[in-house]
Amino acid sequence: MDTQSPALPHIPICFLLTKQSKLLLNFATTLWPRTTMILHRELSKWSFYCGGVGILGIAWAFGGMIFILVYRTAGISGAICGCGLVKTFQKSYYNQYGGGANSLAHGYSVGTGLGAEIAASTFVLVYTVFSATDPKRNARDSHIPVSPAVLAPLPIGFAVFMVHLATIPITGTGINPARSFGAAVIFNQDKIWDDHWIFWVGTFIGAAIAAIYHQFILRASAAKATGFFRSSSAM
Repeated sequence: MDTQSPALPHIPICFLLTKQSKLLLNFATTLWPRTTMILHRELSKWSFYCGGVGILGIAWAFGGMIFILVYRTAGISGAICGCGLVKTFQKSYYNQYGGGANSLAHGYSVGTGLGAEIAASTFVLVYTVFSATDPKRNARDSHIPVSPAVLAPLPIGFAVFMVHLATIPITGTGINPARSFGAAVIFNQDKIWDDHWIFWVGTFIGAAIAAIYHQFILRASAAKATGFFRSSSAM
């Protein structure tokens, strides 16, 4: 048997061969029968090559597809369209408030703006989201009458509120690079583009620090504490 892999990258194709994706394809058959039949036929040629990809490869492919389709396409396009609509129907307010575009306020250095986006903005929000939605925390607090997952929007919303209070005077509060990019595209001023990198670099660094802190520091400390209490109770 010829085991030479076809030219196309096979990990995304193997994602389409998973059980969940096959169910989606079967549903799509009712809407676009001819196109879906062709896709089924082509995917069948790949079934031999997908045995070694594994769950991790499929997970990476799925995550990449979600990032490209949902965030880069829908998020950025939606931000551009939203700002365009505001400029069209409320042009006076749009010009008065600088198009809602993020930029570094006068009197603040680049380091201050970057630090605000990293620590006072993205880190606080992402850390709050991780903590409020942590499944291990939900399991630990299962004795509470109201599920912690139900209450998660409260601390997350409060974090968003506090972050805006802290950073609006400095950067206008970025948090979401897609929103910052959409506003910059429509407003299109040199000052906005000069400061725009802050709202990409700051948010990615802040989110990464929050993820590392939550996963490798807080969770590790909690695991050690749990092991200590279990060993103490066993004595």
